[in-house]
Amino acid sequence: MVRILRGLAHKYFSDEEAVILFLLLVTGTVFVILFGAMLAPAIASLIIAFILQGLVAKLHKMGVPELVAIIGVFVVFLGVLVGFIFGLLPLIWTQVSNLAGEAPRIIRELQSYLELLPEEYPHLISMEAVDTVYRQVSAEVAHLTQWLVSFSLSSIPDLVALLIYMVLVPILVFFFLKDRRVLVASIGRMLPPQRPMMVRIWQEVNLQCANYVRGKAVEILIVGVVTYAAFKLLGMPYAALLSLLVGLSVVIPYIGAAVVTIPVAVIALFAFGWGTHFIWVMVAYGIIQALDGNVLVPILFSEVNNLHPVAIIVAVLFFGGIWGLWGVFFAIPLATMLKAVFAAWPVKESEPSPAVSE
Repeated sequence: MVRILRGLAHKYFSDEEAVILFLLLVTGTVFVILFGAMLAPAIASLIIAFILQGLVAKLHKMGVPELVAIIGVFVVFLGVLVGFIFGLLPLIWTQVSNLAGEAPRIIRELQSYLELLPEEYPHLISMEAVDTVYRQVSAEVAHLTQWLVSFSLSSIPDLVALLIYMVLVPILVFFFLKDRRVLVASIGRMLPPQRPMMVRIWQEVNLQCANYVRGKAVEILIVGVVTYAAFKLLGMPYAALLSLLVGLSVVIPYIGAAVVTIPVAVIALFAFGWGTHFIWVMVAYGIIQALDGNVLVPILFSEVNNLHPVAIIVAVLFFGGIWGLWGVFFAIPLATMLKAVFAAWPVKESEPSPAVSE
């Protein structure tokens, strides 16, 4: 056993830089797990600044002074943030409340649909299974309704914390953009002066993750806006809420679209019934998903190395289990980072064993 461990250490950790990088990765992971919730505003601000830095760099290449580009991009970010807080967020909250109010009617209609299934498919679906599904759905809807009703004075501390975050995040984003070089240089002084492997990994991760995160933000915006316009044109209720869900569903490849299809189909079914209007809604939704997967994604992520679907699903499950929603969103960039680390990791060949004399 000792010989095996010594061989692994010789093969993978004989380089000093590899040992330092390994310790940094372990320390960073433990730090985020222990203090991630506490430092959520700083982490979110760093991610937002990372996304906006691409636009700043493009404006600077076009001849715009860097400070002017930073201020312009920051003003646009503030405008989007204010529009989301005072425009889209109240609309979504209203639609969530209305949907919770209509939940009893939807549950009754759902029960009538479910009760027909055992009659049409007696060998596949039993009445006991239908009753189980109905009880589970009713319990979940009851919990959601109770949460909405209880959202009152007891939620004031959370609202105060949210207001503090709304002030802190823009301030942090501005300083992350403005003092990016100073912060990066400060971190660099704590690392070894000669770090070719770290530089190579950073360049790969910066290229891949920057393209992915910025492209994903643009994809969420485009898919959400197009879905909202299509649903409003077709008279779909809760268009803002559903378009937000459809936009966020692109974060999880393969799984997100399949999961969000269920609420879209259910609300369309209860709003229009099983008829032509329902079919048109689902056709429009299918066209949006097809254009997203076959046109928009190849354009936005042409420079990103594709991961195997199994690796994507495993990354979503693993990082989502550790860091929740943030882990789900950044599962692919984190998997890409690990791929870059493994590709650049120095591996020393084992020393040949001495020949056996005959």
